[in-house]
Amino acid sequence: MKTDLDALMKEYDLDAILVTGPGQHNPAMVYMMGGGQLLQADLIKKRGEEAVLFYESMERDEAAKSGLKTKNINDYKFNDLLEQAGGDQLKASIKRYQLMLADMGITSGRVALYGRTEIGFHYALLSGLQHEMPGLSLVGEVGTSVLTLARMTKDETEIERIRKMGRITTQVVGLVADFITSGSVKDGLVVKKDGTPITIGEVKSRINLWLSERDTENPESTIFSIGRDAGVPHSHGNPLDPLKPGQTIIFDIYPCEAGGGYFYDFTRTWCLAYAPDDVSALYETVLATYNNIIPQLEVNRLFKEYQLMACEMFSAQGHPTIEGNPQTQTGYVHGLGHGIGLNVHERPTSWIKGDDTNRLVPGAVFTIEPGLYYPDRGMGVRLEDSYYVRQDGKIECLAAYPLDLVLPLKSG
Repeated sequence: MKTDLDALMKEYDLDAILVTGPGQHNPAMVYMMGGGQLLQADLIKKRGEEAVLFYESMERDEAAKSGLKTKNINDYKFNDLLEQAGGDQLKASIKRYQLMLADMGITSGRVALYGRTEIGFHYALLSGLQHEMPGLSLVGEVGTSVLTLARMTKDETEIERIRKMGRITTQVVGLVADFITSGSVKDGLVVKKDGTPITIGEVKSRINLWLSERDTENPESTIFSIGRDAGVPHSHGNPLDPLKPGQTIIFDIYPCEAGGGYFYDFTRTWCLAYAPDDVSALYETVLATYNNIIPQLEVNRLFKEYQLMACEMFSAQGHPTIEGNPQTQTGYVHGLGHGIGLNVHERPTSWIKGDDTNRLVPGAVFTIEPGLYYPDRGMGVRLEDSYYVRQDGKIECLAAYPLDLVLPLKSG
């Protein structure tokens, strides 16, 4: 949680953090300032002190909404700095950052870097800043990042925002189910009343509309794939493909709050009208694994332990797994789950090689998503829900939804 940030900075030997970029669709900035209509800003937090948000004067009202201590970047009189630098914009920008850091009492020590920005300019800027401030060590964290560790546990306000996204997500899933089951079968395709096929592209367009109507966004798109494509876990499907009865549809939806806020993540596998025997058998195997693992989830356990459980269960049923063969492209080919928050994938991770910080600690929000994939057989199955480790140690599903495989067509 954000309240852990100073302790984490001390543990990882950081004297300050610098976050740069816009106020939206920029997880580190959204986390530190809560989001806002800022096109470009800098946030500096010195360990043990409150963060300061540096803003452009035209965006002063938006900056004030953050509730943070703020400073107008125009106070540094960039035109004067530019004149002193002989018209060199890079040198003037470096000088401005020197002054900003000095105002925060930061002239030496380790400063971790975060944010989203144009890489070329900021590479030049930060390289120049490092040269001009040799006592400063600019840190790009690899693997374990202080901010991602802080973000791994959510407070009640964050949980309620994710829970709300779960309610919206399942509402939209219900609308999709209603739409695709409203058709009838003609010439082996699911068609609308006018006789035209329902296509993946049309379903996705409606998903985006329904999410937008609920003030949410779909920045990472949606996986809605059928048949062979359902057998490739991250295939998003062909928008021109029509829906066909009896084929597996993997529907993986992961929208977020408008402005790049908190995500939700959810998957169901459906067959319209009926399911062939081999699909039903594959589905039952995945469902059994899901239902076996959920009751075993325990607070503070390593997430990767459940990945090993899933591999053992699938292997016992004769399916290849990435534990047995890391290169396999059939059977069980991915991790059991991941954290969610301001990124759709974040800590904790179920990756077998993950470090021991990846535990189901109180405040963690994570997915459970076992799946089996056989593209050459034209099918794939995945089931996914998002869970929360409450402060009392209990594990809560944040948005329940039926786990039915077959969706009957309303026309019969």
